[in-house]
Amino acid sequence: MARTTASTQRRFKGKSIVVTGASSGIGAAVARAFAREGARVALIARRADRLERIAAEIRQDGGEAFPFPADLARVEEVPALLSQILAGLGAVDVLVNAAGLNRRGPIDRWEPKQLGDIITLNLTVPVILTRLVLPHMKGRGSGAVVNVASLAGRVPLRGEAVYSATKFAVRAFSSALAEEVASANVHVSVVSPGPVDSEFVRRDIDSISDVVFAQPMTSPEHVAAMILTCALDGRAERATPRSSAFSATVAYLFPWLRRALSRLMRARGARAKERYLRSQDSRASG
Repeated sequence: MARTTASTQRRFKGKSIVVTGASSGIGAAVARAFAREGARVALIARRADRLERIAAEIRQDGGEAFPFPADLARVEEVPALLSQILAGLGAVDVLVNAAGLNRRGPIDRWEPKQLGDIITLNLTVPVILTRLVLPHMKGRGSGAVVNVASLAGRVPLRGEAVYSATKFAVRAFSSALAEEVASANVHVSVVSPGPVDSEFVRRDIDSISDVVFAQPMTSPEHVAAMILTCALDGRAERATPRSSAFSATVAYLFPWLRRALSRLMRARGARAKERYLRSQDSRASG
């Protein structure tokens, strides 16, 4: 992990940031990035041990981190959680909704409750948390919300129907809300990455469609940098990689073209997936 140095920018010095899904992947990278820039970071995730470890690493690097272990799927407990965070930090300048859940494969593989859990964590929780912080941000006359969506929210993925639906919805929610709160100097942005080299992908690698790997892999740190930039400039949406974002938009506008190229994309993705698996094996053995 990069150590904090005198040359590091401190663009969020004194700011209070709330990050969900902060125990791994994008969420952990976001927490570290904000802390390096002087922010006080509230970390939310289910796994208390992982959360404590991330917080300890941030403190070791000279940052301020405060773990709040919580199961966000218990939406009735979210208001009390946010009250606890406000009592500890005194403010919320930026909310980053990075927690996510996916269950891949045919929809009838999963029980209704399991599918509902995807909707709860990916969509309901960001909506509720955003709703709860808005009065606070409006009262302060500033604030930023950054929601993590996916390129699957631009073009639906076979075997990820519910996940794609939630990410479509997160993009729509973010876009509509951005206009609603702009006059209050509160900015709402959405970041839409393609596949990210994280635990979110690695633990389900065998269930991920080959076509997903037809696009370049992104790092959690790259996505985190985009989230920080959105928190600064309030841009409505950023997507990565750019080539994949363009392809996803074209595929959405011209579904017949996506279907025509699907076999080619699956073949290309299968080769890329095999290379990725070999790289993981090498990393593990090394």
